Amino acid sequence: MLDVLYFAWLRERIGQPRERIETSAATVRDLVAELAAMDEWHAAAFSDMSAVRCAVDQQLAELDTSLNEVREVAFFPPMTGG
Repeated sequence: MLDVLYFAWLRERIGQPRERIETSAATVRDLVAELAAMDEWHAAAFSDMSAVRCAVDQQLAELDTSLNEVREVAFFPPMTGG
């Protein structure tokens, strides 16, 4: 089982802040494909991956990051600061 967290507009598009899913995804990219295929809300949230960042077990990660033994993946918009 994998906890998937959504922040900011991703949470609004999907309609929930988190979900626990069973997945066979090997990488974050595979997980995104599975999530986007679930329904129109997930598809809308993941339609432009240039506007989405992710963290794996609370560490910033790339789409090709392995999900082997991962407990949590979080998706959020790019952060800005000043």
